[in-house]
Amino acid sequence: MPNTGKSTLYNRLTGGHAQIANWPGLTVDLLRGAMPPDRNGTAYELVDLPGIHDLSGSSEDEALVQRFMRNTPPDLVLVVLNASQISSQLRLLLQMQQLGLPVVAALNMSDEARRFGIAIDHEGLGRALGLPLLPVSAKSNQGIHALIDQLHQWGEGHQPPSAGAPAALQLEPHVPEGRQQELVARYVTLPARLLNRRTRLVDRVLLNPVLGVVLFLAIVMVVFQLLYAITTPLQELLGAGLAWIQGSWLAPGLQVLGSPDWLKRFLLDGLWLGVSTVATFLPLIFVFYVMIAIIEDSGYLPRAAFLMDGFMRWLGLDGRAFVLQVMGFGCNVPSIMGTRVIRDRGMRLLAMLCIPFALCQARLTVFIFMAGVFFADPWWAPGLVLFGFYVMSFAAAVITGLVFKRAYPSDEAFVLELPPYRAPSLATILRRGWTSMLNFLFTTRVFIVVGAAAIWLLTNLPPGAAEGSGGTLAAGIGQLFQPLLGPIGMNPELTVSLFFGFIAKEILLGAMAVIYNTTESGLGGAVHAAITPLQSLSFMTFVLLYTPCLGTVAAQIQEAKSRNFALLSLGWSLLLAWVMALIVYQGGRLLLALG
Repeated sequence: MPNTGKSTLYNRLTGGHAQIANWPGLTVDLLRGAMPPDRNGTAYELVDLPGIHDLSGSSEDEALVQRFMRNTPPDLVLVVLNASQISSQLRLLLQMQQLGLPVVAALNMSDEARRFGIAIDHEGLGRALGLPLLPVSAKSNQGIHALIDQLHQWGEGHQPPSAGAPAALQLEPHVPEGRQQELVARYVTLPARLLNRRTRLVDRVLLNPVLGVVLFLAIVMVVFQLLYAITTPLQELLGAGLAWIQGSWLAPGLQVLGSPDWLKRFLLDGLWLGVSTVATFLPLIFVFYVMIAIIEDSGYLPRAAFLMDGFMRWLGLDGRAFVLQVMGFGCNVPSIMGTRVIRDRGMRLLAMLCIPFALCQARLTVFIFMAGVFFADPWWAPGLVLFGFYVMSFAAAVITGLVFKRAYPSDEAFVLELPPYRAPSLATILRRGWTSMLNFLFTTRVFIVVGAAAIWLLTNLPPGAAEGSGGTLAAGIGQLFQPLLGPIGMNPELTVSLFFGFIAKEILLGAMAVIYNTTESGLGGAVHAAITPLQSLSFMTFVLLYTPCLGTVAAQIQEAKSRNFALLSLGWSLLLAWVMALIVYQGGRLLLALG
């Protein structure tokens, strides 16, 4: 079921790196991992299915599980339940039993259940159900070895399935009325009132309609201030190290090899400069995901959804869409995929229109750079600028919701489970930050290398084009779109970088470094000399709102199953970006003239 620590347990059993968060419905893809082999050397593959409440549900996640179970019946089903909510979660286990497949049940968070005063007769309940039922705590690594031993015992007592496609499974589970209540009454002792005083006390403050919203905004403000304060020195240090590598190793090495001048410029001023500029933002990505993991794992994110549900209803959405919008701070793509937890198609499509305006970590690299260059003083100004664009991203989502809610109406009910607050695991959040940073490198490496090479070619072709003469292909592209982008403050260099930002926002700063022909450490000075602070604000506004990256577009096509919908999203984001940037730039010019 959702919010049972299933992904944490998956990691314990396989050593995998599934994304872990204290929010129902986060896992939306099938993850596969190898478990430890048994004493006979037999290999076991564990498949992590999305969390579901019911085998007969109609959400995209539940449909995915149904398709998997129907078409590829597993040899053994491991059902994960939250021990602290066992009275309401046994139904799924009973449904699984009706399918006729071998089942093992893991009661996760058993330590938390004991803390709340819940006593479970695991052996008696297991005998009554006719299956192994084991108490575990994936977070504290309790009972994991016993669970693996139980899975191995089952495997050693069964022959591997014969070759060939398995027979399709009929999914028509029927749980007898009263069976769940009967089992709970016999084998579960619930306190008169759950001993969860800490959660109730904190919720009185954080779920207050007024104070809760103020505290949420304050938390976001603190996150952005910390991001700038922590990552700026790390980025400078990494940038200095990469510059030293270029000056001490790469340039002399190419000189020794006798490389022609054009090749040296292509490798150093093109590929290396573009890639190293993007690489300096790795500390930012690591710290950002660590902070997001703390917020998610603490249990605060569902409360934010509950708090904002009434406001989101005004936009034709609900609290789930708000959480997906917050998740989009990391990357828009998994947030788009996360809309599968919304059953109603109209609400799903509306959420997919709003999510691309979330200030993702790729855009965040641009904003932190620009804020540090143009608004470095006083010390709190960069964080305030970042917070301002965070507010603007929500404003864009609000405008989108109001404009399109009649086109995509929905009346689906929203039921939210509020988990107790939990202290995030240091190892878990650090691993989350590390793996997210590595995933960033893995998924963007081709875009970064190809983009850096293409930018260098555009700024150096045709052969013999004099630097700064306006004769290069890049200058031609910039001049071509100047009538459209000039009114919002874009010069030809910024225009060209925006084109490459459409591929992936991660390569936008690398593109600027190549276009301005400077090192990553000198990019700030070059940009500061080329544009004004007002132009930088207009540029950041356009970057925040214009066409999302290719990955987001692909995710929209996949989830909406409609190219027309993706084209609508592209057109709307470009229009909104241009209008908002025009207001920022021309409005700013008017204010400066009046002042």
